[in-house]
Amino acid sequence: MRPFTGSHKACIIAPMPTTSVPTSAMLGDLDLTSIQDERIRQCLVRLLNLVEDLTQETHTLREENQRLRDEINRLKGEQGKPSIKAGTKPEGTPPRDHSSERERHRPKAWTKSHKLEQITIDREEVLRVNPVLLPADAEFKGYEAVVVQDIRLQTDNVRFWKEKFYSACAGKTYLAELPPGYEGEFGPGLRAQVIVLSFACQMTEPKILEWLGQVGVQISQGQISNLLIKGHGQFHAEKEALYEAGLRSSPWQHLDDTGTRVNGQNYHCHIVDNPLHTTYLTTASKDRLTVIDVLRNGQPRTFRLNGEALGYLESAGVSGVTRQKLSYLARDQDLDAALLQHLLDEHLPKLGAQTRKWIVDATAVAAYRAQTQFPVVRLLICDGALQFSWVTEELALCWVHEGRHYKKLVPAVPLHRALLDDFLDEFWDFYHELLAYRHHPRPQERTRLAAAFDTVFTPVTGYRALDERIALTRAKKGSLLMVLEHPEIPLHNNPAELGARQRVRKRAISFGPRTTEGTKAWDTFMSLAATAKKLGVNFYHYIHDRISRANQIPSLASLIDERAKELNLGASWAPT
Repeated sequence: MRPFTGSHKACIIAPMPTTSVPTSAMLGDLDLTSIQDERIRQCLVRLLNLVEDLTQETHTLREENQRLRDEINRLKGEQGKPSIKAGTKPEGTPPRDHSSERERHRPKAWTKSHKLEQITIDREEVLRVNPVLLPADAEFKGYEAVVVQDIRLQTDNVRFWKEKFYSACAGKTYLAELPPGYEGEFGPGLRAQVIVLSFACQMTEPKILEWLGQVGVQISQGQISNLLIKGHGQFHAEKEALYEAGLRSSPWQHLDDTGTRVNGQNYHCHIVDNPLHTTYLTTASKDRLTVIDVLRNGQPRTFRLNGEALGYLESAGVSGVTRQKLSYLARDQDLDAALLQHLLDEHLPKLGAQTRKWIVDATAVAAYRAQTQFPVVRLLICDGALQFSWVTEELALCWVHEGRHYKKLVPAVPLHRALLDDFLDEFWDFYHELLAYRHHPRPQERTRLAAAFDTVFTPVTGYRALDERIALTRAKKGSLLMVLEHPEIPLHNNPAELGARQRVRKRAISFGPRTTEGTKAWDTFMSLAATAKKLGVNFYHYIHDRISRANQIPSLASLIDERAKELNLGASWAPT
């Protein structure tokens, strides 16, 4: 190596700035299309993806580091970093909200509804002008109507004097009965009010106690609890009937679940609904067998080996040898859980846990679809959770859920942010084209939209995280485009999610039931309240009607059957 001599000019390299420069500032004006050399362009694409990976890794490590620091402080008897909500974000900051409501909804012209048409007039009163104020030539011109809404809050305590007779010859006392609906210390109005306040208005039992005390009712919190969960066999029966009618009303259903607590233990609340009903069912787990239990309303599990079950096992990768050994199971006959487990233990004692689960799940699905005692759901609208697969003939995935995956991408490189924004515009434009198809389905439009899906979800942008996400969406084409075959179904699972939100709110204010009886009451009255609202039935009037034994309001199940004929929610399933 030649030594440095003074005859050479010194090469001075400017030092790197010590202050960190935001990635957006360094790469804000980067334009890859201006680079002519393909190799250099591809190198930059890889480097930009590396920047994204390192930025995400740094963010994850910072969060983990802070969590560990908080845990160390806690163990030392100190406090961790306080949780302080961030202030308003500077303009241009990438959003962290994963909701897609802003993109999904298109603005509509606002119109004011006519409230007076919905108000029931209970009484009328004529107001007269003081004659002293009228001049001599005043001429009567009729009346001007003004509607004022008001309520009355007062007790209606009754002392009943029940006639009492005694027959010496019969050795029996005869006592007059209370009017229908009056049982114990409280009348039908108060009992209905307690149920409505708890399950429709989401009030806690202490607040209900406080409210009734303000009105002048003498009642304890224990009595309120009993009014909410005990002696409701009639309502439980109506809930069972409305659920069966709801499943019968259409071949498709929404399905979602949310966590809930029962006596301090983690349970799961499943929400099944369509435009005519919303039904809540609480279970201890949420696997595929439980989903089938929910759709069969808790009937005893049955299992069946048939060609459909064997097809599932083949698609799951179960070996042909294992499938051949299942020949000892009677074909096309229902088995109960105990008998199936006994046969598997006897004939396949070395069966692995995962293979056993596949066999149990496959035979349970086959039995569910073959049974005729309860309405069979043919299509589920849900998210992409694995427990929902296999259960029904067809599966429709939620576009809003799919959109959330893209909202979770937070690129650090401005070029990638622009690519993501452009793609999301195409994503939601295509979504709105599907919405238009629902209202006016045509064979030519169905063919065009199926091809358009490939156009939207095929391009490679160069932003690796986005391209990987697009590939995952493309793999779900059949389930995301199920609306092309069945225009009746919605494109999202929001109705079930809104139903789940009601359980979350109930859970937040009341924590959770402590008994099986309380859990059943939660499911029953939340189902009745949500379904009554969908059917336009006043929930308080409905509850009061049943408690008072007037039975003037038709059953919710009969209303579902009636509306189902009008809506025809399964038109595309009708034989042609």
